[in-house]
Amino acid sequence: MKIFLILAVINGFLAVALGAFGAHGLEGKVSEKGLDQWGKAVDYQMFHTMALFVTALLMSKIQAGAMTGAGWFFFIGILLFSGSLYIYATSGIKVFAMITPFGGLSFLIGWILLGYAIIKNH
Repeated sequence: MKIFLILAVINGFLAVALGAFGAHGLEGKVSEKGLDQWGKAVDYQMFHTMALFVTALLMSKIQAGAMTGAGWFFFIGILLFSGSLYIYATSGIKVFAMITPFGGLSFLIGWILLGYAIIKNH
């Protein structure tokens, strides 16, 4: 539980910092498409930071392996989805765009596991 709270705090901080950097530091340095990708990366990082935070809080009430799995899949999704979009937005190197769907899949698995753990234990 504690690891997911720490990861949520770190990712929340990074999402705010990277959002501000994108809004103020990248303007005029990357294309409009790159700024859109950067914004999508920030949005999904923050959405799933909150999912990670809720997962950590629910772990005190629901003891299930699926809950731990959900937390790790949310975190891996942030790294793969948002991380690859940050790099792609600033570099334009297409191989990074091909990593993004794996992050999306990780998010989906995280949501499935979270739902499963809640349904199973209530």
